[in-house]
Parts: sequence; structure tokens; C-alpha cells
Amino acid sequence: MGQTGTVFGRFILTSEGLARDGKPVAVGQRGLALLGALAAAEGAVGKSALMDAGWPGTTVEEGNLTVQIAALRKALGPRDDGQEWIVTVPRVGYRLLRGSETKVEETRHSPLPSLAVLPFQNLSGNPDQEYFADGVVEDIITALSRFRSFSVVARNSSFVYKGRAVDVREVARQLGVRYVLEGSVRRIGGHLRVTAQLVDGMTGAHLWAKNFDGAAEDVFDVQDKITEQVAGTVQPKIQRAEIDRARVKRPDHLDAYDLYLQSIPKQRLQHMSGNAELCELLLKAVELDPHFGRALADLALALNMRVSMGWQPFTHDDGAKAVEFARRAILNADGNANVLAISAIVLMHSAKDYDQAVQVAHTALETNPGDMIVILCAGIIELHCGDLQRSLALSHRAVELGPTDAGVHWALTAIAHAHMALGNFQEAIHWAERSHIINAEDDPTFWMLIAGHAQLGHLNEARGWLARYAAMHPDMTVARLRAAQPERFPDRMAAILDGLRLAGLPES
Repeated sequence: MGQTGTVFGRFILTSEGLARDGKPVAVGQRGLALLGALAAAEGAVGKSALMDAGWPGTTVEEGNLTVQIAALRKALGPRDDGQEWIVTVPRVGYRLLRGSETKVEETRHSPLPSLAVLPFQNLSGNPDQEYFADGVVEDIITALSRFRSFSVVARNSSFVYKGRAVDVREVARQLGVRYVLEGSVRRIGGHLRVTAQLVDGMTGAHLWAKNFDGAAEDVFDVQDKITEQVAGTVQPKIQRAEIDRARVKRPDHLDAYDLYLQSIPKQRLQHMSGNAELCELLLKAVELDPHFGRALADLALALNMRVSMGWQPFTHDDGAKAVEFARRAILNADGNANVLAISAIVLMHSAKDYDQAVQVAHTALETNPGDMIVILCAGIIELHCGDLQRSLALSHRAVELGPTDAGVHWALTAIAHAHMALGNFQEAIHWAERSHIINAEDDPTFWMLIAGHAQLGHLNEARGWLARYAAMHPDMTVARLRAAQPERFPDRMAAILDGLRLAGLPES
């Protein structure tokens, strides 16, 4: 390192030690070794490399590194902008900030996509509308921050652009983000119109845009509506763009996050072969990153599906492996409501741990009440373990938030299932038909269509649907399906299983 040392802020780090404003700072030899490794690196330093630097030739617990980093942060104190000098880079390690860098730039070193929400323009010519425009943006930032599949720049960073004409690509470069959400507010007579658009910060291409209209006197209702719809739409749009980005990568450059992204389209494939491809991708992802919560949860769900659908096994014990991965996912959720909600489904189906499934689902819903997938999973948990009317309310809410989402068929089929349990067979058929239009390979949708028609005495229609289902699963029986379903309330499946028998599905 040499006597000239490394300068950052008011500090200078040399081989002799650390000084601030020329006065020594006590950090200890191990702290100096860690700080030296961080200072010598251009970007983030992995935890294993830091442990080698601080404890050469010694095997130590990762907790020791955490303690030393905490001590260094305390010794260094905060930067002038209030941030830590040593920042955590998710699933990588740590990085020492220098000069005028901001924590936002860390998103460049994280596999997660990043988003900035710029202040919305007030096009009304009325300064009184500024509070509304700023309030909308603040609510959107808060709502989007609940999603852990991407990172959101803090309000203080994005609001420096308020009142300035900006180039979105330049803003993205300065803030170190991939995506930018911008918009405007205009008052037209007694109405408010808010426009929002999502832009690719690298290319400037528009990924999504929408107008929101409401009565000017109902500004808070309009604000809530915009927040909910923007938050519910932006997340899947970013995910879609990230999937497209991962597809063009060379296979030998794929990391755990890329493998996860490539697995997402295969989650829509409701057949055994597609599910097997999904499991293969996710197994590789969790091998590369054993603490990747979302990949662990999705792998658990994929294996759970083989159990709940009565398919041929992928591992020696799909149910047990699904539960193992689900519990690992919960431990590594890091506040990701999606991970919790998906894991709750597995705990219900494969572990038959109904109380914990309900508890985890409720926690997920409290963590991010605007996430369509979380709401959908909570509705399914209620369907099997709770209140049918609450299940219907949650499932309808999921449909409202994601009417064009590829996974909305789960909510539609959950609605059909609830109506089957309530004896509303014609209503069940209606919702199952809507689900079938979106996903023609979903097994439970076939169960509703077969059983619903059979219960109404439409045996020709029931047998027609059964013939199509049997072509997909020629060895399926009522007994296999019954054994694969949750058993807290057996009556929730009774009308379906009876209908399948009436249509001619073999008992065993």
C-alpha cells in the first residue's frame, strides 16, 4: 500500500494505519487488513476474500466478519451524505465507497435490476398541484420498495432532478439504475389526469405507459389507485425486461440470477416435461448460490407441483425436498414477500403444516399487500386452510391487479374451486373456462371443468373434458389426486372428487 496510502473522504489509509484529519483512528490490525482489502479493490470484495485477508490460513465463522465490519463502520462514522463508508453488496460481500459516490451505484454490482422514480411533472400550471404530484411519487416509491426482486433509489436521490428537463439515459447513468419511472400530472376541469411511463435507462425505449383519471376532489382516492396499479404493473414489466436481457447471454456467462430469470417462463408450463426443465435450472441456481431465497422458493414450488398434481417424481422424494427447500427459502427470504408466500403454499401442500402455512402467508401479505403473487398465494391458502369468502376476495383482488399476467389463471381457478366447494357449480365452470383460455395445460382447471359439468348432470361435456385430461395423464386416479391435496378441510375437495368419479375417472 505504501506510505502515500489510499485517501477517501477525510481518511488516509497507509501501511502504518488509518488517520482522519491527520489523527490516528483505532481500528486494530484485523480491521486494518479488512480495510486494506476493501481499499485495494475497484468494486465489491467477496466475503471469502475478506475472511482470507483478515484471518489468513484460518477457518472462521462468517459472523466474525460481520462483527469486524460493524466495528469498522463505527470507527469510520457516517459519510457527509449520511451513508456508511462500507456498504453491503447483496449476495456478494462489501464495498468501500469513495469520493462523491452514492450507495445507489452499488446496484451496478448487484445482479438485481434497479429503478429510479423521478418527480412527476406538474402540467396544470397550478402550484397547488405540486403536493399531489410529489405525494404520488412518494407513495409509489414506498410501494415499490416492498418488492425485493429489484432495488429502488431513495427519494432524496431521485428528487434532485425535480424541476429539471432531463435525459432519462443520463439520469440512469448518474444514478446507476437500469429503469426509470417518470410521469406527469394535469388538472383538466374537475378531473385529474396522471400519466406514468416506465423507460429502459440503457436504451431510452418505453416499456409501459398508462393514463390514470379521477375526480379532482377525490385526490387521495386517485393517489391510492395510481400507487396500487403502478406498483402492481411495474414489477412484472421489469421482470419481463430482465428475462429478455438474460436470454441473450452466453450459457457460459450465466450466474444464479440469470438461471433464475430463464426459469421464469418455464413456470408457466403446466406439464411434467416443462416442470422438469424448470427444476433443472433452479437446481443449478441454488447450487451456485445456496442462499438465493427466490430460487429456493421457486424450486420448492416446482417440486411441490409434481406432488400436488400427482405427477411422476423428479427426485427420490419430491415432497420432502420441496419442504426442505421451502424452509431454506424462508430463512433466506430477507423480507421478500414473494418468497414467503410461495413457501407457504409448499408448507401447506407437502408438509401439511397448515398453521405455519397460514402464519407465513399472513406475514407475506402484511409485508407487501400490493403484490399480485402474494395476494394470489394468500387466496389459495385461505381456500384450503381458512375462510372461503376471504379466499374469493383475495383471488378476485389478484385478478384485478394482474388481469393479463400469465399466472392469473391460478387465481381464476382458485375462484372456480371456491365455488365448487360452495356448490355454485355453474359459477365454477364460468371461472374455470376463463382460466382455461389463459392456460390450457393447467390440471386443476380441468378438474373444475370435469367436476362442475358432472355435478350439473352435463355428463357428455364432463366426459369430453375428462378425455382431454386423461390424454395428458392416462394413469391418473381419484385416489392419487385426493392424497396429493391438503386435508385440513376435506369438504373443500369433496365436490370435485365426486364429480371426477361421476365423469368416469377411476378410483384407484
